[in-house]
Amino acid sequence: MPAATIEVRRSYSPAQESALIGAVHGAMRDALRLLPTDRTIRLIAHEPHRFAAPPDLAHPEQYTLVTIDLFAGRSVEAKRGLYRALVAALAPFEIRADHVKIVLREAPRENWGIRGGQAACDVDLGFVVEI
Repeated sequence: MPAATIEVRRSYSPAQESALIGAVHGAMRDALRLLPTDRTIRLIAHEPHRFAAPPDLAHPEQYTLVTIDLFAGRSVEAKRGLYRALVAALAPFEIRADHVKIVLREAPRENWGIRGGQAACDVDLGFVVEI
C-alpha cells in the first residue's frame, strides 16, 4: 500500500514519465514484495528554480527525491534493498546514484484508511509487511 512521490528538476516526455513511474513501481514491488496492482505513485516535475538541489552536485538537473509513505514494519535490510533497487531503477533515466535522495515515512496500519474507509489493520492486505 505504499504511496510514492518522485520529484525531479527537469522535464521528461509523457512516455518517459510513464516509464519512470513504472521503474519506481517495479523497484518498490520487488523490494517490498508488493502486489503488482499496488500502485500509487505521483511524479512532480519542478522548474529548477523551484526545487533547490544540494550545491555540490555535478549535475543538479538530475537531482531526484523519492518519498515513500508506507506501513511500519519493514526490516532495515528490506529498506536497504529498496534503496538499492530504486537507485538502479533510476539509472536508465540518466539519474546518477549520488543525485538520488530517498525518504521513507512509516506509519502504523491503523493510521491508513483504505478500501472504503477501513483501517488498514482491519484488512487482509494480500501481502506481508514484516519482511
